[in-house]
Amino acid sequence: MSETRIDFRKTKFLISAPDIAHLDQYLPGDTGVEIAFAGRSNAGKSSALNALTEQKNLARTSKTPGRTQLINVFELDENRRLVDLPGYGFAKVPLAMKNKWQKALGEYLQERACLSGVVVLMDIRHPLKDLDMQMIEWAVLSEIPVLALLTKSDKLAQNVKMKTVNAVRKELAEFGDWVKVEPFSSLKGTGKPKVLGILNEWCNPSWLTEAEQQAE
Repeated sequence: MSETRIDFRKTKFLISAPDIAHLDQYLPGDTGVEIAFAGRSNAGKSSALNALTEQKNLARTSKTPGRTQLINVFELDENRRLVDLPGYGFAKVPLAMKNKWQKALGEYLQERACLSGVVVLMDIRHPLKDLDMQMIEWAVLSEIPVLALLTKSDKLAQNVKMKTVNAVRKELAEFGDWVKVEPFSSLKGTGKPKVLGILNEWCNPSWLTEAEQQAE
C-alpha cells in the first residue's frame, strides 16, 4: 500500500491552545494523525521543529528555556499535524504556572486519540532524566511509538556522540521496537533524513492511507 510522502517544508502554524479543552474546540472530533514533540525546556524542541521543516520561525525559539507555555499545533495537510507540547522540568517560572503546564501536557498525552507517535527530545549531553524516562515509559505502555531524539549532537566529538547514542540505545532496549534512538543537530542537520523518514512513517498509519485512497 502506497503511503503519502509528506513535504515537511510546507508545515504551517494552525493554532495554540492552553489545554485539551480548548484544543477540542479548535479541532473537534480528535481525527487524523498527530505527532507530538515533548522534552525538557532546554532540549532544543523549537530549534528541531524549525530545522526539520526548513523554516526559521515556524516554532518560536528563545534564549530563555521554557517559554513554550501553550500546546502549539502545526498543519502538514488536512489529516496530519505536528504538536509542540509545553516543555517540562527546567523552566524558571512560578510553581502554579509550571503545574498548569504539566496538567496540559498530561491531559493531551492521555486523552488525544489521534496521537500517532511521540518525539522525546533530550540534550545528548544530559539524556534520560527522570521526566524523560516517565514520558517514554508512558508512551510505550500506551502502545505509542517513541523517537528518542538526542539533540545538540554537534556539541560532542564523533566518538563521544556515538558512545552516548549506543549507551542510550542499550538503556532503552527493553522497550524493543517501540523506541528508536537517533542523534540530531539542528545546527548541522545531523540525523535529519532519518528523523523525517520516521515521521513520514508515523504520518501514514494503514487506516489513514486506506481512507485516503478510498476518497480519491
